Amino acid sequence: MRRTSRPTDVPAGPPQPGNLPHELNRFVGRAAELAALAAALESGRLVTVTGVGGVGKSRFAAHAAARVPHSLCPDGVWRVELSTVRLPELVEYTLAEALGLTDHTTRAPRQVLVDHLAERRLVLVLDGFEHLVDACASLIRDLLRAAPGLRVIAVGRRPLAVDGEQVFPLAPLTPADAAELFADRARALLPGFQLDGRTLVDVLEVCRRLDCLPLAVELAAGRLRVLSPPQLMERLDDRFRLLRGGGRDLLPRHQTLRTTIGWSHELCTPQERLLWARLSVFSGSFDLEAAEYVCGGEGLPADDVLDVLDELLAQSVVVREEARGEARYRMLDTVRAYGAEWLDGLDDGRRMRRRHRDWYMGLATWCELDWFSPRQGEVASRIEAELPNLRAALEHCLTEPGETHLGQYLAGTLWFYWAGCGRLSEGRHWLDRSVGLDVEFDDGDICSGLVGEDGEGYEDTEFGASRLKALWVLGYVAILQGDTVPALAALQECREGAERTGDATALAYAVHRTGCLALVTDDMPRAEDLLRTALAGYREIGELNSNVLMGQVELAMALAFQGDLAEAVALCADVRQVCEDHGERWTLAYALYVLAYAQWKEGSYAQARGLLDACLAIDHEFNDLLGTVLSMELLALVTVEEGDAAEAAVLQGASARMWSSVGLPLFGSAHYNTPHERCETQARQVLGDARFAELARTGEQLEHDEAVARALSRGRRQRPATTVPHPARLAEPVAHKREPAASRTWKGGETAG
Repeated sequence: MRRTSRPTDVPAGPPQPGNLPHELNRFVGRAAELAALAAALESGRLVTVTGVGGVGKSRFAAHAAARVPHSLCPDGVWRVELSTVRLPELVEYTLAEALGLTDHTTRAPRQVLVDHLAERRLVLVLDGFEHLVDACASLIRDLLRAAPGLRVIAVGRRPLAVDGEQVFPLAPLTPADAAELFADRARALLPGFQLDGRTLVDVLEVCRRLDCLPLAVELAAGRLRVLSPPQLMERLDDRFRLLRGGGRDLLPRHQTLRTTIGWSHELCTPQERLLWARLSVFSGSFDLEAAEYVCGGEGLPADDVLDVLDELLAQSVVVREEARGEARYRMLDTVRAYGAEWLDGLDDGRRMRRRHRDWYMGLATWCELDWFSPRQGEVASRIEAELPNLRAALEHCLTEPGETHLGQYLAGTLWFYWAGCGRLSEGRHWLDRSVGLDVEFDDGDICSGLVGEDGEGYEDTEFGASRLKALWVLGYVAILQGDTVPALAALQECREGAERTGDATALAYAVHRTGCLALVTDDMPRAEDLLRTALAGYREIGELNSNVLMGQVELAMALAFQGDLAEAVALCADVRQVCEDHGERWTLAYALYVLAYAQWKEGSYAQARGLLDACLAIDHEFNDLLGTVLSMELLALVTVEEGDAAEAAVLQGASARMWSSVGLPLFGSAHYNTPHERCETQARQVLGDARFAELARTGEQLEHDEAVARALSRGRRQRPATTVPHPARLAEPVAHKREPAASRTWKGGETAG
């Protein structure tokens, strides 16, 4: 068959920075539309691609965005997928996530986005916004006003109705392009498939009957595994008559797409239809184990899910994607919505959503325990991949009557992700919501526990324990954001509740985090007293995990600030050993920071730099912005002490930019600020005020990854040939070392906090 349009497979110009997914199969047709969209984007800053579901809006917009000239978007092309977002207040978090922003402050997410985009020139592809029109319209309006270099391609079934918007209705493919799309997908199944003779006539008729909608055409092509083109024609006749209908106010194309998906649904076996419906409870992607647990049972044994899922993959009902070398699966949004309607028709939606909740409650519980292990990095990646499903589980718990305690449990259990992986702002959102709701007690007192769909209990044995955990985690997150008043209120409520109910675990955590609050507000004697009390409490109950070790590091910091470097080093050397024994790396980074601080105080700059390099690399890997910026601040001081005032000024400038996304710079603490002030004073004396300001501005212009890479590369250049001594050696002069809070001889295990 002769092509009727020029090839559009290869993007024009060099590849753009950003997060556009790689195209897994060939883009077919739409040459004229691509040129028209390019012209519209050059003349305006907001183009909204509209059209019926299944017309190929998302693929078209992404392909067009990849071809935008570099001169229009030197800062890249960034795609934001909103189809899995259900709440308007999460739109800004999702956009920040897509742009790779990490913000630990109490600033409104919209302000964070405005500040980030104000001086940048990039293209934003906002996909799947139709169920969040008001929230997206307000956000895009503000961003376009604040960021003159921003261009937006919005993709949805209706316009945003924003000033300056150019609406770009996307029509179905031409018959020739639709037939070529059919043939291209068919050849993936049947390599010898050719469009010629009678086959061409049949395929053109199939495409015409399907209104040349790309989704419908691809679903039809997927049926060539079992049906010939003439058989497709026959089946279309039957299914159109069977499934035509719906509300009279529906557009014909909506009816046609529904008929097409319904036709594909009718060709499925009963088990395939059942799995299709049950998979609709997932938000975003999922893995096989989750599908087996959530969807197995009552007509579909869990052992059969793999084979049935394989058939749905073959029929393009489910798509496969790779993540960290593992297979994950996703349903197209239109296909998922159709399955959700069938699930509701089966009157099984509530049970499936409970099973979905149970799976992700279990996943979060396992990940919290496994955080204190060599699999810490794997845990961080897993939670990142499952975030849309965890959000769905949290929303279910916080809106379903009688399940508030489950939402509190889940929000608290994810402390390691909120605090350890740069998600403070979103964690604060869920924690505030969960503790702001009243728990419904069945008998007015204490429930028997958290029981899942299959009757298996969770870790808590009382409703109140979930709330207490959410409270201390809320206090912790607020402290890291520099929001001390709400932090103190949450921790006081937690402590009072723990004392009233005799919950020794919650009490230890409340005391611990109150000590952390005293540390960052410069009350070192109180911080020392509270942290020692908390660590004694942990020993009493046999608690050992990353939080406990962090308490020991925080105690060491309080001691170091009071001049007791020997005991501080001894405590952190012990933490380092326990971390190495358990494969823990997140807390290890903070222990290395304190050890580096001690080395700097002793004038051992090369050793301090070696420790800080290791610390910074770990913090950056986990996206822990707080740990990163603390390391950068101390590195700047070490750098000026080594005689390079210019580089120290650059690092201070880079740190200043990071603090704007973390919270109150150096917590507003005089103790944490002392190294910063000393560095700045020395650098200004060498460089002069004007040169210092110029170099600091250079640092402020560095992107986060660039700043970290620069700091680490200098460390590699400056590192001495000798090996940095193990910090445990620094503890040798200590005459009476106190028993460490986290000891490998403790009676406890890896219990979760």
